[in-house]
Amino acid sequence: MTRRLVFPLALAGLLATTGAASALVHHGWSEYDSTRTLNLTGTVQNIRYGNPHVLIGLRTKGRSGRVWEAVLAPPSRMEARGLPQDSLRSGMTARVVGYPHKRNRSEMRAERIIVGKDTTELR
Repeated sequence: MTRRLVFPLALAGLLATTGAASALVHHGWSEYDSTRTLNLTGTVQNIRYGNPHVLIGLRTKGRSGRVWEAVLAPPSRMEARGLPQDSLRSGMTARVVGYPHKRNRSEMRAERIIVGKDTTELR
């Protein structure tokens, strides 16, 4: 094989592998039950503001004090919709409306988040 073919083939292989790895990390929305709406209020425990989605840990009120992992929109969409990174902090109270994961009982897909008087539609 000539050197002129080796680099393009190697690059194509690398790009194909990278794309496959990204697809494995990002899960599809079909994993969430859109027939059941959750409306949870709690305290933000932690935040991961990064791609492919912003994640927050939300400790709900009540005796159980359950912590939900809420999968929000990607950072670029959060910014475009008016909820930049510095808008969410640990210790804040937030309300998250969305759908529960079909298998992971502590995960939800967020459709909207309400912080104070501000509502941000995420989809």
